[in-house]
Amino acid sequence: MKKITYNKQFIDSKDIKLVAKSLKSDFITSGKEVENFEKKISKYLKVKYSVSCINGTAGLDLAFKSINLKQNDVVIMPVINFIASYSMAKNLGARIFLSDVDPSTGQMTPKNLVNCIRKNKIKKIKAVVSMYLGGYPENIKEFYSLKRRYNFYLIEDACHAFGASYKIKNKKFKVGSCKHSDLSVFSFHPVKTITTAEGGAITTNSKSINNKLRLIKNHNILRKKNYWEYDIKELSSNYRLSDINCALGIGQLNKIQNFVKVRKKAFIYYKKKLAKYSEVIFTPTYKTKNLASYHLFLIKLNFKKIFGDKDKFFRYMNKNNIFPQFHYKPINTFSFYKRRNENFYGAQEYYRTSLSLPLYYGIKKEEQNYIINKIKNYINKKK
Repeated sequence: MKKITYNKQFIDSKDIKLVAKSLKSDFITSGKEVENFEKKISKYLKVKYSVSCINGTAGLDLAFKSINLKQNDVVIMPVINFIASYSMAKNLGARIFLSDVDPSTGQMTPKNLVNCIRKNKIKKIKAVVSMYLGGYPENIKEFYSLKRRYNFYLIEDACHAFGASYKIKNKKFKVGSCKHSDLSVFSFHPVKTITTAEGGAITTNSKSINNKLRLIKNHNILRKKNYWEYDIKELSSNYRLSDINCALGIGQLNKIQNFVKVRKKAFIYYKKKLAKYSEVIFTPTYKTKNLASYHLFLIKLNFKKIFGDKDKFFRYMNKNNIFPQFHYKPINTFSFYKRRNENFYGAQEYYRTSLSLPLYYGIKKEEQNYIINKIKNYINKKK
């Protein structure tokens, strides 16, 4: 069996044609394809404003800057997450408090958030970052209620969740519509639901935030009447996504419904086939029946029953040309993190037992069966 990675992109001839066409344009940056891509994102998500950028990390940086995050402003985020949100907030001098997570889903819950606020005696919160690990939107209504109660900006780290949706009072909303948040941030890295090679986007319904995002992503340049005249009141940098990337994004966006549909089918197949090993393998239990983007297929393994640990399991899978992944190592376990006396019991349990199996558009049943059989063999050997 050839190498099976945990995720990868799908690019077809239509995508290639759109990219080739964009290369023939007079403007391959700051041109029409950027504008078209942003408009298509807004239309798909039913949100007022979409701002493209060079990647999801830049999107988080822009989001923090657009709300004027300053030195010592308080930000709360889940301890299980990619390092990007922490890094970007820290670079701006924020005081960051990490919240524990649900040991099953790896996501911060409203209860976790309130416990973090009370435990740390936090009086004023600038922003809370929620994160839909694996592309499964949870607790949106509850976080929105807490936003209004504590008066903070709610930023959705939706880098896993492009294409996901949720229901409140039987009304359906796309993640990124910002009906129950201030900003949403997406990544279009090759392993995500759609790709622009590298790229990302921020969505919002706030005109003032949108205007700030557009200034900040282009050196904070204020254009004047004559095109050669401009002013800069505050320093920034270049976060612009090229027309070439956006042309690819447009092609990918045209296939988003099929991408999610096929990923869901592969997800259901895994779940059905692995159900017979329920004493050893668990899939996260979600409170809601929202439509996920199915970015990841997360499982938890009961290593006590199969007498091993994650490292041994990974080495075994790698030996068989299967490459699962960790999502994610708890932020408090990295060397840079100094508050070593903190305990995040939910995160510890999640990280000890959880991993992601290969799931992507185009994965074949033959490959899924091969993965399932190798897991079965590992379980039987270890019993």
